[in-house]
Amino acid sequence: MAASSSSAATAKQSDHSSPSEETEEESEFCPGFKDVDAFVKHGLGAVVSATKASAALPAAGDEFDLYRSFPAFQQFCASQGDRLLHCMTQIMQHHGCRSHMRDRNRLTGLEDRFDLVVDSNDAILEKVGILLDEASGVSRTQQPVMPAGYQPPKIVVSSWNRRGGERRDETFHLLHAKNIQRPQLKFKEKVDNSNTPFVSKIFIKPNAVKPLPSYSKLLPNERPEDLDVPAALADFIHQQRTQEHVDDMFSHPYQYELDHLVMPESLKCKPDVQMYKPLAESTCQFIYTLDDLVALNEKLAKVSEFAVDLEHHSYRSFLGITCLMQISTREEDFIIDTLELRSEMYILNETFTDPAIVKVFHGADSDIEWLQKDFGLYVVSMFDTHHAARCLNLGRNSLDHLLKVYCSVNSDKRYQLADWRIRPLPDQMLKYAQADTHYLLYVYDRVRADLYDMGNGQPTLIQQVWDKSRDLSLKVWTEHCNSPAWTEQELEQGDVKHDPKERARYSQC
Repeated sequence: MAASSSSAATAKQSDHSSPSEETEEESEFCPGFKDVDAFVKHGLGAVVSATKASAALPAAGDEFDLYRSFPAFQQFCASQGDRLLHCMTQIMQHHGCRSHMRDRNRLTGLEDRFDLVVDSNDAILEKVGILLDEASGVSRTQQPVMPAGYQPPKIVVSSWNRRGGERRDETFHLLHAKNIQRPQLKFKEKVDNSNTPFVSKIFIKPNAVKPLPSYSKLLPNERPEDLDVPAALADFIHQQRTQEHVDDMFSHPYQYELDHLVMPESLKCKPDVQMYKPLAESTCQFIYTLDDLVALNEKLAKVSEFAVDLEHHSYRSFLGITCLMQISTREEDFIIDTLELRSEMYILNETFTDPAIVKVFHGADSDIEWLQKDFGLYVVSMFDTHHAARCLNLGRNSLDHLLKVYCSVNSDKRYQLADWRIRPLPDQMLKYAQADTHYLLYVYDRVRADLYDMGNGQPTLIQQVWDKSRDLSLKVWTEHCNSPAWTEQELEQGDVKHDPKERARYSQC
């Protein structure tokens, strides 16, 4: 009797408590996360931890072969590999994709699994694109409207799209164009999305120490078929003659210049830090004509350093498009419409490859490749402030963090998901783009001063950053670098100025 009374009381108590529990559960974005912010922070932290752990694994080559000789390491790799395959299979099954990841056919197993992963990524990212459209208030059944940015966008607000806490009226905002014409249609040189090897677009080599090789020295009529030798030997002779030119065709045009690059004397002493102008008092010129681009190149030829950044668009794009280039000198800021001037951007090779002019970037891993792929632009004498931040052990290496530490500036990331193909660009987006390079030369001075002090008055650490930046300039764009993975460096930077899908692209060459 007592037991039944206790059960009844428990049931009654659960009946009274269930509405509050249900209310609490309904207010959560998903189990364990009260809003999108908490979910994103947890997810990003998990990805960062996994990426750092994977980076700590033995590198391919002698190091891996040494560890592979130990049975315990082999067993550990096998068990962890099975766990990863099981996890990937569950994710793929959840999204309705083919998921035979555990097949171990030695001949075709690896290729089949790779194809499965590629197909699953396409399917999942397509779903993400649809959900992002819905989140920003875009309905696929409605007629096209004007690009966002001209007026406050209409945002669909739902429980998941609202931040928790006291600020109940704050929502996430995805700014993009809804009826913009594809800029690729106006390109003079059509975009090549094939898997053929990438051939450098450069045809004039300014500041050359070693001349640009000719890719057509051996014409078809120069085949040694008229020699008194067997046909097979004639083909062999032809291959030997042409192999050197084939190698040159796919090599870095400024390989020789970068291999023999010496750090300028101006970087070997502690710099005089030059204060930046307030952003509101600085002039910013929008470059969209060939005459303006030529005039800009002449201005850059007269300075000893300038800062560079790019805005890239890869939302629903196979290889992505570079939409803007920002350049800042000590006196002026410039924004180049690289969609309009795409085929004329090679003009800047005159200053970008001048070893006497330092080009300041932050986190230029992707920028170096995009410059080659889209414009045939190369960089000689680069200083990457991201590598400087790593050398200084600042904890965080993002540009946001450097601006906060050295300039007391909080970066405005409202337009981090903006569609940079929009023309004309709203004033707010222009200001956002301008700020990316406006402070960078001042940061360049400050990190060099700190590196000089940390090196006990010697430029040793500055030389290390210079060497790493030079190695970064030697990267060569290849088509197969469109790989869905994040780099540890990109995650450490925390620089989310680009579309999240763009961050999913990284070279693992």
